[in-house]
Amino acid sequence: MSWTSTTLKSAIQDYTQNTESSFVSNLDTIIKQAEDRIIKSVELPNFRKNVTGTFTADNEYLATPSDYLYPYSLAILDSDNNYTYLLNTDVSFIREAYPSASTTGTPKHYAQFDDTTFIVGPTPSLSSNTELHYFYIPNSITVSGSSWLGTNAPEVLLYASLLEAYTFMKGE
Repeated sequence: MSWTSTTLKSAIQDYTQNTESSFVSNLDTIIKQAEDRIIKSVELPNFRKNVTGTFTADNEYLATPSDYLYPYSLAILDSDNNYTYLLNTDVSFIREAYPSASTTGTPKHYAQFDDTTFIVGPTPSLSSNTELHYFYIPNSITVSGSSWLGTNAPEVLLYASLLEAYTFMKGE
């Protein structure tokens, strides 16, 4: 059996025997928390993505995709589409190894600068294409009506939702 948003909400109410208005109005939140728990606990290969981007000359930053959770790899593509993979390091390493953003060249290292940005070192001297392979956060079943978890792991999604519902109801 697979779940849609509607059937999952109904099942949660049936299992918990709870139709109280504040519980029902928080079912989307309960389900989203369950999905987050699963996605951040189990690294499923179905939640990998590749995207292309561009390093801009003299700019040490690269934006992450909106659904990005964490990286597997970041590569620079040369004019013949040959890949050169950057080493994932820490911001402090990049700041120590390349203390000035004016130190330019072909980037060798990257790090998560903040929630939406990578920093690279050295700063790119030329614009170049990139490819990011990353773990992403899929759309919630509450947004799209169906989801990979609802179709392929319905028992896991139900169980995680019931755990979140139990917490919401202040279970023992």
